[in-house]
Parts: sequence; structure tokens; C-alpha cells
Amino acid sequence: MEVFTAQLINAIALGSIYALLVIGFNLLLVVGGIFPFAYSHIVVLSMYMCWIVLRITGDNLILGILAGILSGTALSLITEPIFRPLAKRGAVLSSFIVAMAISMIITDIMSKRIHGGVVISFPLTLQGKEALITFGIATITAGHIATIAGSIIAGIGFFYLLYRTRQGRAFRAMGQSPFAARLLGIPIVKTSIFAYMIAGFLGGISSILLAMSLGSASAVLGDNLALKVMAVALFAGLGNIGGGLVAAMVLGLAEGMALAYLPGEWYQAISFGMIMVIIMIKPKGLFGAMA
Repeated sequence: MEVFTAQLINAIALGSIYALLVIGFNLLLVVGGIFPFAYSHIVVLSMYMCWIVLRITGDNLILGILAGILSGTALSLITEPIFRPLAKRGAVLSSFIVAMAISMIITDIMSKRIHGGVVISFPLTLQGKEALITFGIATITAGHIATIAGSIIAGIGFFYLLYRTRQGRAFRAMGQSPFAARLLGIPIVKTSIFAYMIAGFLGGISSILLAMSLGSASAVLGDNLALKVMAVALFAGLGNIGGGLVAAMVLGLAEGMALAYLPGEWYQAISFGMIMVIIMIKPKGLFGAMA
């Protein structure tokens, strides 16, 4: 029971990070009109930017966290002009190819230009490994609480923006029909840029939470996260933001439990196998594709 409880805590923390990543991914998919394969790579590069600032400033956590969040926002905004012509033409497949090229460039930078391609490790002060609550072998650390609380706060803030503000209505209108949104006087370019900024901001927060949860990062982490985010998005239904939250938590729980009770890398097979079965039964995802 103690092993189950310990893994459940880790799984909830991991699932909450997946949820934030899927929100940003779906926002760019629905509002930006692209297939943002490189989104997870931008998040991992933001982890590297956080690590660089921590090294330069002698592990100043405030500056390191700000660097990660601002890097995620800035890197996402930089890609917007690249994808804008493709989004105007509705060239989703072309945007996927361009995103793959961007992801390769980012991976190459991390593997050859930063720290000699060696895995980077974050200081224990950022990871928050000190136990706040202990029962048997199960512990709830400051990092667990910060990860879960940060994800919940960011998620609530995003849904408030989406459903309670004028900008959120513009997002939803563009998701339904960019042509109709243009006829209604919604500034398409400005709204798209704002969507990239919000997605980048969420990605920056995710980069800090990943640094706290994993404690390290490598160049291949971007590819691993990209596959998982795509799998969760397909599992829920492409563009279904609410369903993506549920699917992300399911993936996190499946990984956590499989990691605890199955040997080797079987946790990967269990989680992706479960998603494959759902997609075979419901090709549009468990909750259906929607804006």
C-alpha cells in the first residue's frame, strides 16, 4: 500500500505537468492552426535556459525560474512568424514538417552546443526534495506540492482566460472558424500572436515544473515529451482541451503504476498501448476532436 501511495503521488505530479503541456499544444493546434510538434522541444530548451542562468547566478532560484518562463514565452513567439503563412493557407501538414525541422535544430543545439551534450542536473534547492509529509516509504515533498499546485493554478488561470474574457472568446471563435472570426472583426494576427504567447508562458511554467520533478534534462527529452503530448492529444481528441486534461492524468497514472509494478520499460508499452487501443476504437479520440 505504501508503494502504491508513493507512486500515486508521483503519478499525479507527472500527470499535472502533462496536462499543462497538452493545453499549450492544443491551443496552438486550434487557434494557431498548426501542428506544433516542436512545442515540447521549446519547453526542454527553456529548461536549459533555466539551468544556464542558475549556473551564472550561483543557483539564484528566482532568476532561474524567471529565465525558464521568459524563455518559453520568447521562443514560442519567435516561431509565430515562421508558421503564420502556413496557418493562413491551412497547411497543417506543412506546419508539422516545419515543426519537425525546428525540433531537430533545437535538439542539435542542446546536444552539441550546451554543456557538451552531457545531461544537465538541477540543484536540490530547485527540486524541493525535502519531505513535508511522511507515511512509511511514501513522502510528499515540497516539489510535489509545488508541481501540483502550480499546474492547478496555471490551468485555472487559462480556463478563466478562455471562458471568461474577451480574448478567450476570440480564441474560441478562431478555433471554430478563422474565416467567420475575421468577418466578425476579430484581429486574426494579433489573436494568433497572443495564443503563441500564452502557450509559451504555459510551456515556460512546465519547464520549471519538469526541472523540479525530473531533476535533470537531456537533448532527447524533447522527443520523448513530444511523443507523449501527441499521444495524449490523440487519446483525448485533437483540439479537445478539456479532454486533454483528463487524458494527461490518465497517462500519468498509467505510467506511475506501471513503473512501480512492472519491470524495465514496460511502463512505456502499457501507457502507449492503452492509447493505441482507444484510438483504434474511437479514431477521433475518447472525447472527440473539437475546438
